[in-house]
Amino acid sequence: MIELSGLTKRYGEKVAVDHLTFTVRPGVVTGFLGPNGAGKSTTMRMLLGLDNPTAGDVRIDGKHYADLKDPLKYIGALLDAKAMHGGRSAYNHLLCLAQSNGIPRSRVSEVLETVGLTSVARKRAKGFSLGMGQRLGIAGALLGDPEILMFDEPVNGLDPEGIHWIRNLMKSLASQGRTVFVSSHLMSEMALTADHLVVIGQGRLLADTSMAGFIRENSRSYVRLRSPQQERLRDVIHEAGIKTVGAANGSMEVDGVSAEQLGELAARHQLVLHELSPQQASLEEAFMQLTAESVEYHAHSGGAAGAPPGAGWGAGVRQRHEKKNGKGV
Repeated sequence: MIELSGLTKRYGEKVAVDHLTFTVRPGVVTGFLGPNGAGKSTTMRMLLGLDNPTAGDVRIDGKHYADLKDPLKYIGALLDAKAMHGGRSAYNHLLCLAQSNGIPRSRVSEVLETVGLTSVARKRAKGFSLGMGQRLGIAGALLGDPEILMFDEPVNGLDPEGIHWIRNLMKSLASQGRTVFVSSHLMSEMALTADHLVVIGQGRLLADTSMAGFIRENSRSYVRLRSPQQERLRDVIHEAGIKTVGAANGSMEVDGVSAEQLGELAARHQLVLHELSPQQASLEEAFMQLTAESVEYHAHSGGAAGAPPGAGWGAGVRQRHEKKNGKGV
């Protein structure tokens, strides 16, 4: 279990992490989401004692990271796949980690087999592709067979087979009762992997809820209907006290009423339906909705035709500066 209490990190006047309090529990994959600059990497670094908090506390199974003897047996982490000596072979890189944490040599071969790097175990890491380096970093996280695992962008550089593999690996680890904490910008992948979400923006906690609860609370859910008897269907729905919204292709949308209720209503009036489909936003749409006010770096499509390069970017910066200082735009 990972426990954060009022965790804060300041760099001068800049507040990178702002009084974060949440718990990452065992048995589920917990996704850690936030826009660029939200403080995710800083938070993860403080979990591992790589950065000292300005205030607050963070504990790994009830202990500070610095107090853990042989820490790889408690928590395994992938923060930077390139954080290794390029002149060492994959095997020797892992062997150094094992020997410094009291882990048997035999475990090195086991994790190399798990991540699919046995055939290149004696090759120097500097010759590895991004995906191979990522697999080696994951092997390092698994080396101590820890109860807590933390991954920052674990699918970065992996091919489709590798992405499918790491997704199933994380789910398998969680099903064993381990704590799995993973940060990623790939919303489609997170939607397939995470059971629970922690979302931050500008260093502050925005959400700590289940995946289903997050989407439900931060997006619109509705039912779309389409019928060759569209006008009659609309009248029947209105007579039942239900509001509709017109949509594309002559269909209509209904909020707050289930598809089952609407289907039964249409059946009672012998109306033919060509479409009766519940609609719910994706994780990406719900995330964008929640974090819209917390995005620090906004891209703009550009300025007027003929404007010099960077003009659109500069205008965007000026707008945000003027808003911040209370000026109209």
